[in-house]
Amino acid sequence: MKILKNILVFSMLLLFAGSCEEGIDPISNVEPGPDEAAPQITLNYPKEGTRIQVTEPETSIDIDFVVTDDIEIGNVVVTLDGEQIGSFTDFIDYRRFIKSLTYEGLINGMHTLSVTATDLDGKTTTVEVNFEKVPPYEPKFDGEVFYMPFNGDFMELVSQEMGSVVGEPGFSDAGISLQAYQGASDAYVTFPTDILNTGAFTAAFWYKVNAVPGNAGVMSISPEGEDRTKGLRFFREGDALAQRFKLNVGTGSAEIWNEGDVIDASADQWIHISFTVSEASTIIYFDGEPVATTDGGVIDWTGCDEISIASGAPNFTYWGHNSDLSMYDELRIFNRALSQAELQSVMADEGEIPPYEAKYDNEIFYMPFDGTYEEKISETMASETGIPGFAGESVAGRDAYAGAADSYLTYPTEGLTNNEFSAVFWYKSNPVPDRAGLLVAGPPDPDNPDAQNLRTSGFRFFREGSATEQRFKLNIGTGDGEVWNDGGTIDPSLNEWVHLAFTISESQTIIYINGEVAMAVDSSPIDWTGCDVMSVMSGAPRFAGWNHLSDHSYMDELRLFNSVLSQEQIQAIMNSESGN
Repeated sequence: MKILKNILVFSMLLLFAGSCEEGIDPISNVEPGPDEAAPQITLNYPKEGTRIQVTEPETSIDIDFVVTDDIEIGNVVVTLDGEQIGSFTDFIDYRRFIKSLTYEGLINGMHTLSVTATDLDGKTTTVEVNFEKVPPYEPKFDGEVFYMPFNGDFMELVSQEMGSVVGEPGFSDAGISLQAYQGASDAYVTFPTDILNTGAFTAAFWYKVNAVPGNAGVMSISPEGEDRTKGLRFFREGDALAQRFKLNVGTGSAEIWNEGDVIDASADQWIHISFTVSEASTIIYFDGEPVATTDGGVIDWTGCDEISIASGAPNFTYWGHNSDLSMYDELRIFNRALSQAELQSVMADEGEIPPYEAKYDNEIFYMPFDGTYEEKISETMASETGIPGFAGESVAGRDAYAGAADSYLTYPTEGLTNNEFSAVFWYKSNPVPDRAGLLVAGPPDPDNPDAQNLRTSGFRFFREGSATEQRFKLNIGTGDGEVWNDGGTIDPSLNEWVHLAFTISESQTIIYINGEVAMAVDSSPIDWTGCDVMSVMSGAPRFAGWNHLSDHSYMDELRLFNSVLSQEQIQAIMNSESGN
């Protein structure tokens, strides 16, 4: 009987084993293949240029990295300033190693961190970054009570306190100064309001808009409930093309509305935004220039417990101003209303705007005149003659060129000469003097050194007229002759910005005023012989024989192209820069 029982048990086991294997593919050995690639290393923190600021003379640092290999990792070594601080040879996942390594005792100064990974075939990869531990931050500006550089953490450097993080905001490596805050859905950062001990206020920061969602809170210091008689709310509203920034301030018994202004949300550019609140006024600034002003009042902070950054939440969401997915950098808060000059100093101190990338096809030259005469694509400064200045106003950006007597800019023509050529810019005319050069690239005239006027090569774009009518003309040299385009006119007494453009092809020249064709003339190809310099806002030094000298007018957003722009392209540029 015992034997029969054992046979039955054994049979059941066989049956059970067979049923368990039903529907399961048999395990087969897969060869890993040849080891072709060296390990890859992603160093998440610290980044190149990271600056660590804490109050302690020594601190710890959490080194965060990931190593991957196509076959198998052999070993990973971490060194700091040449000293080994970590070595790893055992890996749960032999193709992927995720590690956070804490190092204690980091002192002030520059440091070099190196992560080296070797696979089983002996191929090695090393990633190295330089970073710095710097002394505690000391406020740079009068009234500064808050500073966040967003360099890999959410620390406020005046108090050395970390912000409270809601959701999962992140960081971008494309900041104004090192890294920047990168917004995310349902994410923001808060700080207590105990730093706010006056009824005056300034916030200043760099900003690159993500227009989705269309509405978002930027900074909110607001009490619970739909109470706008306390605190302040700075937010944006709009669409993928234009975003308007508004400010609402509570004074205790009332609210103040500043309807602000719009930025081009499609430009994908950093802009410096600031706003001030004083008893006298509220002012919103873009790139250091005021764009909207109202009467002011003393802010009532009653019930305002949190400064919320990159969202209207938690207390200003009732109109859909939730989290902002945009980028923020170099945020400062002040317990006073800064002047325009002070805000421009803050803006200038906080890092450089990333290098300009050509915005349009075949764009070879861009000079926005935003407080400098730098050509942005080549990062080359124009040469100044006399004392040209800045207008204190602009069509786009924060400033424009302002002409002066015997003053102009020159720029080398290397890279600008082409059989197809276009120029576009904004212009506000000062008809005194009644004639002037605007853009000239001509050859020297050795026979007339004091009144040069050789027109067999290059181009001359200039104006002539009176206080009520100025005509814009174009002359080009074709080597054995010249071509004239007598253009069109504007009324300078209107004191308005107009958009001017001209194109040169191998068969035609066209002058445009405000995107419309003023005159088209048949032409031969342009000859560039001897044209080594281009003058901006003067005929001098190469086109002075007919007294087309310095222009006292304003110029903004000068762009050159090595192609012939169509009318549609010219209108698109004009509309983009004017906010239409």
